[in-house]
Amino acid sequence: MTIRSRRETVIFRHPFQIRGIARILPAGTYEVVTDEETIDGLTFAAYRRIATMITVPAEGARGTMEVLSIGSVDLANAQAADASIVNE
Repeated sequence: MTIRSRRETVIFRHPFQIRGIARILPAGTYEVVTDEETIDGLTFAAYRRIATMITVPAEGARGTMEVLSIGSVDLANAQAADASIVNE
């Protein structure tokens, strides 16, 4: 089984929260890494998501970062919530 990693940058324009992370994260640019593994036995290349991780500022430690495991649906929900906030 082969594993591949896909990196993307996501931008939150407002402070946000993702289910599974017990604090509110500041607005900003975040790196998200999604690991996928091949599904063997098919006649075409197909992949299954096995992990999604986001790099965030570490709690309490100024200038350090930590990588947290999140659900891809939870990330999509947080992005949708951020996009739906009307600037005042």
